[in-house]
Amino acid sequence: MGGVPVKHHSKSKVGRRRSQLALKKKRISVCPKCGGPTMPHKVCPQCGTYVKKPRAQKQKP
Repeated sequence: MGGVPVKHHSKSKVGRRRSQLALKKKRISVCPKCGGPTMPHKVCPQCGTYVKKPRAQKQKP
């Protein structure tokens, strides 16, 4: 025998639980050096700077 729900879950309770499943909008900031779009707390993909300091790019083998 399989499990059966004992109590009914209301539409509002189910909706509140499912509200966390929605996709969140990405927060895109502007690089202070080149003005390109970049993610917060990440190195700029266009110019390679982070917090107005140049970062060394990794060498690919």
